Amino acid sequence: MEPRFFRYQTDGPITTITFDRPERRNGLDPGVVLELEQLVHRVRDDRDVRALIVTGTGNSFCAGADLSLVRRAADAEERRRIQGEMDRVPRLIGRVFDVLANLDVMTVAAVNGYAVGGGWSFALAFDHCLAVPEAEFWVPEVEIGVPFRGLPALTLTTRLGPVLAKEAMILCRRFSASELAALGVINRVVPAERLMAEAREVAAAFASKPAKAAVGTKRDINGAMYGPRLF
Repeated sequence: MEPRFFRYQTDGPITTITFDRPERRNGLDPGVVLELEQLVHRVRDDRDVRALIVTGTGNSFCAGADLSLVRRAADAEERRRIQGEMDRVPRLIGRVFDVLANLDVMTVAAVNGYAVGGGWSFALAFDHCLAVPEAEFWVPEVEIGVPFRGLPALTLTTRLGPVLAKEAMILCRRFSASELAALGVINRVVPAERLMAEAREVAAAFASKPAKAAVGTKRDINGAMYGPRLF
């Protein structure tokens, strides 16, 4: 079955998954996250895939939970029903994050614009992250009354350190791509017209390495960051 919310393309040992809801800034609802999980499982189960790239269409990589669904509800009962569905999104994001972080292929995020909330969470799960100069990263959860928790929060704290992590997750401060590159949170900033070409170059370099050695080293690095029990 063809995906509804993404484009899925495999070229030799490299698969690219593209968020394809530009009219919704590639926002998330349970259906979108579950479909992403299915596509990542497809990558996991394909023995010929050696590297994965994820990117977005339009001016957003992923703008996080699509809260406009709640605002557009016709009445209070419909609003409660949709809100109940949207309450599942953080747990589902954490589940997909875990699969991405543990994937037995090397992964590259090509951040083409805004990476907000769950969008930044997903970008943190990748082995290598490139971003365009216009990209902005932030987590608005606390501003809307939702704690930012789980492996994405642990990862962001590990990458930023506790001082900046509190600015990011409690003060909901926005970070530019250049600032995150200087902090070592992402790998580098790439002009928009070069983003996908450079993402493919990195993915091809990953795919050229002996798979067992590359993935084993990845797991040791992840274990050093998070503790062996998480990986």
